[in-house]
Amino acid sequence: MLTITGLTKSLPGARVLFTGLGLSLAAGEVIAIMGESGIGKSTLLNLIAGLDLPDAGSIVLDGIHLGALNDNARTLLRRDRMGFIFQAFHLLPHLSLAQNVALPLLLQGQSTAIALARAQTLLEQVGLDSRGKDFPRQLSGGELQRVAIARALVHQPALILADEPTGNLDPRSAQRVLDLFATQVRAQRAAAILVTHSEVAARCADRILVLDENGLHAPAPAA
Repeated sequence: MLTITGLTKSLPGARVLFTGLGLSLAAGEVIAIMGESGIGKSTLLNLIAGLDLPDAGSIVLDGIHLGALNDNARTLLRRDRMGFIFQAFHLLPHLSLAQNVALPLLLQGQSTAIALARAQTLLEQVGLDSRGKDFPRQLSGGELQRVAIARALVHQPALILADEPTGNLDPRSAQRVLDLFATQVRAQRAAAILVTHSEVAARCADRILVLDENGLHAPAPAA
């Protein structure tokens, strides 16, 4: 589903974040990427999303080479083939929960009736079937993140990118959200990358990788 080869990225001032990075991700697979702050985890997500461009290397999503696309084509690829989950939820406060979840489908030109029906199905799957008419201000942090998961999955994307999605949640809510996230991603046969500082959060993944000055690799065995 996703293949990264020889990825290299530097910051202004010639600071090299990583060089020659490689990664392969299959449909239905969830991987967690861990690493210290400032090492480049969020930059890596931005490169995969096509929001930034690498200095060298290739990113191929479901057979599509991101480097061969112009800005508009990358925008359409994000809209149609990717889903995003953020620590801060990024729900629109003036829209109901159902409208927030339906938004990716509406942006694709789907009819309002079909989009809202699909949104209701996803809200049911994340345990919020009776809350579709509520607004974000009426929900807890854990519930908001469940809505964000539903929104990320509603248009059946090939790839989900999650950046510290449970950083604002208490441990109990975080575990419920992570279990739900992994279950829903696998059920839809999407691929998912979870960036996190939390070892607990990383345990929901099929694989854990560490990003450091030596690149992207499996964590060292516990002493």
